[in-house]
Amino acid sequence: MGAGVMQNERSGSRRRRRRAQPMAEINVTPFVDVMMVLLIIFMVAAPLLTVGVPVNLPETAANALPTDQEEPLTITVTATGEIQIQTTPVARGELIGRLRAIAAERDGDQVFLRADGAVPYEQVMQVMGALNAGGFSNIGLVTDIGGPTLDGEEG
Repeated sequence: MGAGVMQNERSGSRRRRRRAQPMAEINVTPFVDVMMVLLIIFMVAAPLLTVGVPVNLPETAANALPTDQEEPLTITVTATGEIQIQTTPVARGELIGRLRAIAAERDGDQVFLRADGAVPYEQVMQVMGALNAGGFSNIGLVTDIGGPTLDGEEG
């Protein structure tokens, strides 16, 4: 890949040319090119690896919740009322059973609830009740930052 041949030319054509000697230097230019392409690919692909369901979250003035070592369990209620555990759709009748099975496998009882702002309050509370019945008592409601602070100033 990086080896070449050097010609040893001496003055005059009286002597026969010696054999071509292999070049001892390594050409690192192709290696650097490949590494730069891989770096660019990973820089572009990394933001796309975040998994989530597109939801129009309401905005509040709440601070971010701290996360643990374990990957947080996320329950999403979409604008159409569909319920998803992480990114897997779940029927309403199966929700508590699935939550109990998941709670038995997990160390913590923390779960994040994401609900579209268009979802009625009653449906959100029904999902929260199912989370509690499924064994999750540490429920965090996920919102976007920058909402009203309710002290007369916009955040």
